[in-house]
Amino acid sequence: MHHGGAGSTAAGLRAGRPTLVVPFPGDQPFWGTRVHALGVGPAPLPARDLGTSLASSLGALVHTDSYTSRADEMGAAIRAENGLVVGVHVLEQITGVTAVGQ
Repeated sequence: MHHGGAGSTAAGLRAGRPTLVVPFPGDQPFWGTRVHALGVGPAPLPARDLGTSLASSLGALVHTDSYTSRADEMGAAIRAENGLVVGVHVLEQITGVTAVGQ
């Protein structure tokens, strides 16, 4: 369970753990919605509903086997990526400049 910032969300997904997002401002509602759409956690829990819905949201998080299996799959896929290399190749294509040392 976390606030749903990009870094926290990425770390949880990379670790292969199901996630409950309690979003606040900025991009956090977006990431909470993505977590749910990807099947790695329940719908985001608005902070205003913590007192009334936290127990049921946590129950859904830990008792929904598909969240765990989907998170395992996503974590493995993310860990297998080499984002730096892909990012460099994209920038090379956009700019027409090849990275030094290649």
